[in-house]
Amino acid sequence: MMEDSTIITKKVSCPNCKNVLSVQGTTGETIEIICPNCKTASILSFPKEKTITKTTNQSAAVAVQNLEFKYPKSDKKVVHNVSFNIKKGEILGLLGPNGAGKTTTQKIITGLLRNYEGTIELLGKNLHHWNIDIYNKIGVGFELPNHYQKLTARENLELFASFYRQKTISPMKLLEMVELDKDADQLVGTFSKGMKSKLNFARSLLNNPEILFLDEPTTGLDPVNSRLIKNIIKEKRKEGKAIFLTTHNMNDADELCDRVGFIVDGELVLVESPRELKIRHGKKIVKVEYLKDDELFRQDFNLQNLADNKDFLDILRTGTVQTIHTAEATLDDIFIKATGRQIK
Repeated sequence: MMEDSTIITKKVSCPNCKNVLSVQGTTGETIEIICPNCKTASILSFPKEKTITKTTNQSAAVAVQNLEFKYPKSDKKVVHNVSFNIKKGEILGLLGPNGAGKTTTQKIITGLLRNYEGTIELLGKNLHHWNIDIYNKIGVGFELPNHYQKLTARENLELFASFYRQKTISPMKLLEMVELDKDADQLVGTFSKGMKSKLNFARSLLNNPEILFLDEPTTGLDPVNSRLIKNIIKEKRKEGKAIFLTTHNMNDADELCDRVGFIVDGELVLVESPRELKIRHGKKIVKVEYLKDDELFRQDFNLQNLADNKDFLDILRTGTVQTIHTAEATLDDIFIKATGRQIK
């Protein structure tokens, strides 16, 4: 016997021509819609009815069920029926445009915002049952660094280290890790934006946390320093840390995350691994650029039976191939298709 489902009507804008469509579906349903004007295809998900569920995944370092939140004096929910979990040794990325609810979700889980609905468990214990001891278990790197400008980098870390009830990692060891050891005794007020960002990241590691919350960790960094921070994040995953990453940088998410969640207007549209998403939404073709008589040609080949494709093999044998790659979808492409929005 089929369960009763509520029929929902949504008005959505075509991501290409902005034509407004009225679409009907049932709760929990995901459908493909095609704009009658420009024929652009996109995916629309109708939210599931709110259900009260009990967390049973004891292996999850972070378990969030049916999370809802609205700010005081506001009727609008900025987080609506959000559920996900993060295992130890896993990076989950929450992706969305500015104002989507990413940072709000992180602030709720880390205890900075209260009066939420739903269930949050950290390390198998309900967040309501944790006292300040939870801050000995987690590390938080905010998007906007918050340091004492008239203290040095070393003094800042020493001050924050004094707040913990356990042994912390040596400030100089952390400064060396993020390549700020030569600037350890320089006033933070003289630091560049990138240096402050690296110090902010180092501070999140002071207590050797089991769970790491990072909000836009590579903001303000040049490519070299961005690579440095991303390599450290990968090392922390190998050490078994559970890492919650909020970002609108699709390249960072694609490289770092085991799974990504798309959030728009406070609703979590999907949670899946970047690899599976790209395979599912990409075209199964190979694009080849090659030179012939000093002229550049481009040709697409179907992946199926590619090894037996005579034209493809002939191009390879000529030795004039310039580029060759598959036509996998990017996370940007998939986000737009799944949400009808573009991350900016």
